This record gives sequence, C-alpha cells and structure tokens, in this order.
Amino acid sequence: MVDVTALQKRIAQAPPTQYEQLYLVGFRGVLVISTFLWVFLRTFAPTTVYAAAGDENGPHGQAIVRKVLSVLFWNEYFLFGSIIFLSGRSIAIPFFRNPVKETVARALLSRSLTLCIPVAISMAIVKGSFTDEFINSTLKSFKTGISNHSLILPYKLPTTLAYWNSVFELFWVSHGFQAQAGNYAFPTQTLWMINAVYIQSYTVYLTMIIAPFTRARWRVQFSILFILAAWWCASWAWFTISGLIMCDMVVNMDFKTHAQRGIPLQFRSLIWRQQDGRPQRIPVWAVAGFVMLGGIAMQYVWVAARPDLFTAEWMVHSDPYSIGGLNTEYKKNHISARNDVYLTLMGFFLLLETYDVLQKILQNKFFVYLGRRSLSYFLLQPILAYQVGIRVFSQLRDSRGVGYSGSVIVTLITCLVVTVPVAELFHRLIVVPSRYLGHHFYDFITS
Repeated sequence: MVDVTALQKRIAQAPPTQYEQLYLVGFRGVLVISTFLWVFLRTFAPTTVYAAAGDENGPHGQAIVRKVLSVLFWNEYFLFGSIIFLSGRSIAIPFFRNPVKETVARALLSRSLTLCIPVAISMAIVKGSFTDEFINSTLKSFKTGISNHSLILPYKLPTTLAYWNSVFELFWVSHGFQAQAGNYAFPTQTLWMINAVYIQSYTVYLTMIIAPFTRARWRVQFSILFILAAWWCASWAWFTISGLIMCDMVVNMDFKTHAQRGIPLQFRSLIWRQQDGRPQRIPVWAVAGFVMLGGIAMQYVWVAARPDLFTAEWMVHSDPYSIGGLNTEYKKNHISARNDVYLTLMGFFLLLETYDVLQKILQNKFFVYLGRRSLSYFLLQPILAYQVGIRVFSQLRDSRGVGYSGSVIVTLITCLVVTVPVAELFHRLIVVPSRYLGHHFYDFITS
C-alpha cells in the first residue's frame, strides 16, 4: 500500500538540487547569453558567426564583426566544449563530498528523468509547431531571402512513433550524436548536445567511483594518458575527463591553496631554488594566461587569416567508429571538440579555480539566475527564434517594407521579450518538477 501522505511530504520538501559552487552555475549563465547571441546571429546575420560555412562572403560589416567579436562572444565550438567540460566538472561534486554507493545510485536514477522529461516536452513542441507548410514555405522563403546557407531546414517528424523514437535515441546513441532524427528535427540542430552530455556522464560515473580508492598523484598522472587516448580517438571524453580531474583536484586535493602558491620549478629531485632555499615558483596566472591566450590566438588565426586551416586538425585523429584508421573523411565525419577550444577552457578554468575575484564575478546573482535556467533556454530559444523571430522578421521586411537592419533589431527585441518569460515558465512548470520527480523517484523506490 502506497503511503500517500508520506509521498506528499516528500514532494513538499525543498528542491533536491543543491548548488555548492555557485560560480559554476554563474558560468552556465554566461553560456546562456553567448548561446542566445549565437542562435540569433546564426539565424538572422549568419556572416557574423564564427566558422560560418558558406556565409563568409556576406555583408562586409558582418564579416568585420565576425573577425573581431565572434571568437569571444558567440563561438559555437567554445559553447559545445564548455558544456561538455562543465558537465564533467559538476556531476561528480556530490559523490566527492559524500563518496557512498547511495550517492552514485541517486545520480544514475535521477539524471535520466531530469533530462528526459524537458527534452521530450520540447520535442513535442517541435513536432506540433514545425508543420510541412511552415518548413517548406516560411522557413524556405526566409532562408532564400537572406541567403542564409548556415540555416538547415528542420526534419519533419512524420508520425508520433517517430517522435517517441527520436526522444529515445537521444538517450541511447553512444556515438554519431548529430546523425539522428531528433537532432535534425530540432531548429539549429543542436539537440545532440543533450545526447553527448548524457552519454558522457556515464564516463564520469565509471571514473569517479575509483577516485576514493587511489592515490591523488596517480589519478592526475593517469588522467593525462586517458585524455591523450580520448583525443586520438576523437571522443568527447578528453573534455569530460579534464572536467572531472579538475573537480577532483578542487574538492579532494586543495587545488586553490597549492595553485595560489605558484608552480614550483622542479623535475623529480632537481629543484630550482631561491636564495633563501625555497623553491622558485611561477605564478599560475602566467601559465594559465599563456595557455588561454594561445587557444584564443589560434581561433583568431582561423577566423581572420587562415580559414582554410580551420578543419585541418580533424585530419590527425583516428576514426574508430567508421573506418578504424585515420579520419580520411574528416570534413564530414568529425566531432566538434577542438584543440584551440580545449586550451582556452583549460587556461580559463585554471584561473577561475585559483582566484577568488573571478569566482565572485561569476557568482553575480544575474549570472546564477540564468545558469539555473540554462536547460530551459537551451531547449526553447531556438524554437522561439524560428517560430516567432522568423515570422516577425518576414512580416517586417516582406510586408511592411522595413530594411534589413531595422528588421533584425526589432526581431532581436521581440525574441528577448518572448524568450525570457517563456523560459521562466518552462523552468518552473517542467524543469523543476522533473528534478523533484527524479530525486523523489529514487527516494520512493529505495524507501
């Protein structure tokens, strides 16, 4: 017999998700802003977007904006890498704080529902709103009218069964994340990120349970070998494990204290010492800043000077899932993990985990507010940009005779006004209840 009263008390408790390191949530908030800019500009001003395939020769003003601002403020490859890295950095925190089997079991059972329910509902919105007429008439006319080669017409899910299958595949496929119906049907074709984050979370689970039973130095040393192997095999695991080992060092190895002292110049027993006998140390900001600026500089080279070399790095990876050798079809078969983005992320997070001033900036209430709603913005903003933004733009430009720039500005304001309240409603009505359900489902089946 189910104890309904006890179940109601559980549901009435405080939300199960507790945010310990708020600067990580704040960083997600920064990604929300960057993602909003990327989705909007990729749709309405594609020449301004980093690595704008087919749209590089658009308006000269937009090209200048791309070369100057896109790397830092709306870089899709940085966004993809950041989401994967941040997932690895965050997932293991509860287990490292309380390394018992119940913590792992709760994470495994609750995460599926926490992600699956919002994704299923957003895909239902896509299924119902992206009709054949809208895709083949409104979107196609818009794409042709502004010569947007980056805009790919969404795939129309033909039946309800196809809808259910597409949602299931998003939590089942272990590689080739982008080549599935759910991703093709989703506007901007970015839903594969949910698939990648979910599958990579199991890499975190399987690795983090080893941490309490091994030496800290061994974990760091062997993680380097793991990262190199994952990089060679073109797997997102090199971003994931990098985030996990960063989490391990912060939580279990007192990383901040050691980092603020600086990096000692030594190799085994060889130590470069100061006159007073203490080891000579290099400040972390110098090394981390050099790494981060190196990654940023590489990206500026690709966008401003040598765009022909942008895809060259994918050639050196193997392709174990397709041909088992070097990736000879690297321009078609590749993941979005990039060396330049990795260097930028590692440099930035070394600085972030070392210095309080950066953490305080990201703990700003506005960034934290957006970060807690990041899933809602990720799932809804592309839908609203297409369903509302494109209709407004087309109405202004085609029916009212408003110029291109004016139409873009009005559309931007409209998208902001619509997206913020809708994302808030989605967060409160869908995302938060799904968290309750996921955690209380675990409590229910284990009580």
